[in-house]
Amino acid sequence: MMIFQSNQVDRAVATTLSVRLGESAAVALLGTRQVGKTTLAQNIASDLNAGPLRGDRAWYLDLESDRDLAQLTLAESFFDANHDKLVILDEVHRRPGLFSLLRGSIDRARRKGHSNGLYLLLGSASVDLLRQTGESLAGRVSYLELTPLGLTEFPDLDRLWLRGGYPGSALAPSDASSRRWRSDFVRTYEEREIPLFGRRIEPQLLRRFWQMLAHLQGTTVNLSQLANSLGLNVKTVTGYVDLLEQMLLVRRLLPWHAKLGKRLVKSPKYFIRDSGILHTLLGIDDYAALLAHPAVGQSWEGFVIENLLKVLPEGVNAWFYRTAVGAELDLVLAWPNGEKWAIEVKRSSNPVPSKGFYFACDDLAVSKRLIVFPGEHSHRVAAHTEAVPLATALNLIGS
Repeated sequence: MMIFQSNQVDRAVATTLSVRLGESAAVALLGTRQVGKTTLAQNIASDLNAGPLRGDRAWYLDLESDRDLAQLTLAESFFDANHDKLVILDEVHRRPGLFSLLRGSIDRARRKGHSNGLYLLLGSASVDLLRQTGESLAGRVSYLELTPLGLTEFPDLDRLWLRGGYPGSALAPSDASSRRWRSDFVRTYEEREIPLFGRRIEPQLLRRFWQMLAHLQGTTVNLSQLANSLGLNVKTVTGYVDLLEQMLLVRRLLPWHAKLGKRLVKSPKYFIRDSGILHTLLGIDDYAALLAHPAVGQSWEGFVIENLLKVLPEGVNAWFYRTAVGAELDLVLAWPNGEKWAIEVKRSSNPVPSKGFYFACDDLAVSKRLIVFPGEHSHRVAAHTEAVPLATALNLIGS
């Protein structure tokens, strides 16, 4: 098994990545731009090349660099010559022709007894990388997503909530510089990243669409109404939503769908995944403005849900639950053993669950009931129902 240490802030991902490289021929590390993939990969290469075989255990190639691309003029020969090393290919989705060559190289290396830890593939979005690797590297690649920092890596809740988890924003020296970083990030996606993936969308139209989604944070969006507001057809708007989801910028949370003899809501909820990007789209500049904004509750809900989903153990699925008569849960966690947890998110120092919460808990026969609120200490709010700070909820779920 390949072992390495990393000074990357998200140590949990670094540890998981080390395990995956010990199990799979290739690992695809997915995530948006500026989330820290390159830093993590360069740390891995540095750690591997720091031992007795210094400089002879890892290659890092940035496929946006002409100098690094020159190494792949004869790509198949390069891969075969380095079958005993970890080859890291950054922005690999920009060179789709490499995937069939990687497949052949992996198969030849396996015949020589080198079956794991051959390639680390970095992609700034899942939209093309998943499709390309799915076609060429089936059974040869493991997928891992690197998300923005969460509370477990950056334990300053108010600052993280306001600025979001991108390192360049969260670690900025001031709120003003953080705000400028996020504005530049949004502009880069509008003007450069999304067009690179083949979708020719006017930046002004994309900004309007993205802002409308931000104002609908955490709701079951009526795409027909959204299309009418933009003067577009539903198919086009659906494509925009799908694209932002595939680029890991928007989360689609699906409703619970098991048959219970109830009329269940069937439309998904949508969230801007990073709270800092959400606040940029909503024009929220500082913490005081956030607390006074009409969307503060929806922002808090999305922030909590994204943090909780970040620490979900493998095999745990997440849904929301809502019936036509008002039974509702912000999050339902379904564990592999059949156990179900009910989670409600409240932006209140004294959270009181609604009747709909209790009806939903009874409908699903949940075994644990949690209210996540912005307080510092857990307390019981009703029989079998506990209000807990976000950090406590993360420990309960991730342990």
